[in-house]
Amino acid sequence: MERPASGETVNDTLRQAVASTPDAVFLDFEGLQLTYRDVWTQRTDLARGLHALGVRRGDRVVTVLDTGPDAIAGWFAVHALGAVHVPINTAYKGEFLRHQIADSGARVAIAEADYAERILGLWDGTPELTTLLHRGDVEAVSSPARTVSPLDAHRLTDGELPEPELVGRDLASLIYTSGTTGPSKGCMISHNYLCDLARRFLGISGRSAHEVNWTPLPLFHIFAITAVLSSAQIGGTTSMAPRFSASAFWSEVERSGATIVNLLGSMASIIANAPDSPEMLRCRGQLRSVLAVPFPQELKDVWRQRFGVKWPGFSTYGQTESGSMVTCPIDENVPPGSSGRRNDTLDVRIFDENDHELPAGVPGEIVVRPLKPSVMFDGYWNRPAETLAVSGNYWHHTGDIGKFDEAGYFYFVDRQKDYLRRRGENISSFEVEMSLVQHPAVAEAAVFAIPSELTEDDVKTCIVLMPGQTVDPAELCVWASERIPFFALPRYIEIVDELPKNPVGRVLKFELRDRGVTPETWDRETSDVVVTRR
Repeated sequence: MERPASGETVNDTLRQAVASTPDAVFLDFEGLQLTYRDVWTQRTDLARGLHALGVRRGDRVVTVLDTGPDAIAGWFAVHALGAVHVPINTAYKGEFLRHQIADSGARVAIAEADYAERILGLWDGTPELTTLLHRGDVEAVSSPARTVSPLDAHRLTDGELPEPELVGRDLASLIYTSGTTGPSKGCMISHNYLCDLARRFLGISGRSAHEVNWTPLPLFHIFAITAVLSSAQIGGTTSMAPRFSASAFWSEVERSGATIVNLLGSMASIIANAPDSPEMLRCRGQLRSVLAVPFPQELKDVWRQRFGVKWPGFSTYGQTESGSMVTCPIDENVPPGSSGRRNDTLDVRIFDENDHELPAGVPGEIVVRPLKPSVMFDGYWNRPAETLAVSGNYWHHTGDIGKFDEAGYFYFVDRQKDYLRRRGENISSFEVEMSLVQHPAVAEAAVFAIPSELTEDDVKTCIVLMPGQTVDPAELCVWASERIPFFALPRYIEIVDELPKNPVGRVLKFELRDRGVTPETWDRETSDVVVTRR
């Protein structure tokens, strides 16, 4: 199959793929297959509908959608109009959800019915949101200033659709990255940033057009969007599951014919420890590569020996602000613990506290700057001070610690202070703390990371109660589950008399991290509390 040219915009990439391979299967959703022509038609009809609602170039459009054709069509439709796509995690609720809608200034939101109900409860806190389009049934809402309407009513097969001419530096998306000392911030992501990330993914994976790339990652994850866009760059197929299921993994791999899968490190660990199944045995050797981060050496050994995967793992380190900063092709013999080498897109260095470069082997702050146009984020949305704060001496300062060895291989050393990551999700400790202190018995809360047996973090909170108050940790957990996304919900809760603080009142979380899981700590995993993912 001829490889379509790769444009600098999402629009050009799809347009060129449709012109080159209109009848090739682009997307597979558990057996529902859409060709490039199908996706183009759905994207165009929805773009007409959004244009009729007044969406214009530069407008922000929020989506809170499950994985499926409408999530892809909506993504392409927003870009077709030169508008800015704002994907929001479907687990978000309450302040987590309200903040991102309000901060982006979105006028239009597209959501599944149950997520739309959450948005309706936040109308007063999202003043610029005037239109809510929903998939599924939502109770009728009457408001002269707001429109709540079924998404299906806005698929137009004819009508005006002016498509602006875009270039690579034009703003494509706001991807919110969790704040550690304040609310989450919107990273301004250009069209070429997305296209360059997809191109680098193809170079790392060595994927060809005839290979099917399968993933269960949700479409608000940039890694999932990269899988879709990279398929369009080569006229290939991406197969997507609506959610991760360890029991269904091998049957989906067998059904789709996938040779490459994109996972999270925790998913790879769960599958590696699952029992044998007939599908697993039949699929031995089918997968050429499993891409996931993190992927420790012992986990790679399991995937090679048990499942016959030639290239398990994915050597990379990066941030939303600058994509994959250091990478390696999957067939390169990367030293254990390394995330790879520098690439030709980004200049990555290790600096001391005065921005002097450090020699090989010496840990310091990871800093990065672009070697090509529009390959890094363009700053934090409406936050020039925060953007400037991470831009010392014209370098983006990650706040993370790393080092390079003499051969140029990079090693991540430690996370940014108070940064949490669980099951592939970045978590704002600040936002979780703000949610917990809304409980009438809670005076203070400190949220921090505890190492997990699944290669990432678990979340612990230490709680100081109001005078004279008591609370059962299980009751607090159930209360919090209605206000905090499931992935950010603390696994561990400990009631303490006071939090350690420095002389100016800042909580010393490193002391809490060092204490770890104490005998007084309540553990949700060993309790009777059951938390749903919705």
